[in-house]
Amino acid sequence: MGNIAAVTDDDFADLVLGAEGPVLVDFWASWCGPCRQLAPILEEIATEKGEKLTILKMDADANPLTPAKYRVTGLPTMNLYVGGEVVKSIVGVRPKSAILNDLSEFA
Repeated sequence: MGNIAAVTDDDFADLVLGAEGPVLVDFWASWCGPCRQLAPILEEIATEKGEKLTILKMDADANPLTPAKYRVTGLPTMNLYVGGEVVKSIVGVRPKSAILNDLSEFA
C-alpha cells in the first residue's frame, strides 16, 4: 500500500474522527492474504477519489485498541467514517466496482 498513509491508535481521533470529509479506514494485518489482495484495489480508489475521499490503513495487530472499539472482528474490514461516525462497514475483499458502489453516496 504505497500511497495510502497509516493511522495508529494514537492519531486515529485526529486523522479519522476529526477529519472534514469522509475517511475510509482499511483494517488489515501482514499475515492476512485477502488484505494483500485488497491493497492494490484501494490504491486505485485512492488515486481516483483522492479529492473526495481519504483512505487510511491501520495494522490491526500493531494497533489493537481501535479495532476492538469498533468491533472489527474479521480482516480485512473497511469502515467509512463521516463526521466521526461509522456510516458503512465493508468486510472482506470485494471487487473494485462493488466497493465504489458502496462508497458512491459519500465519495
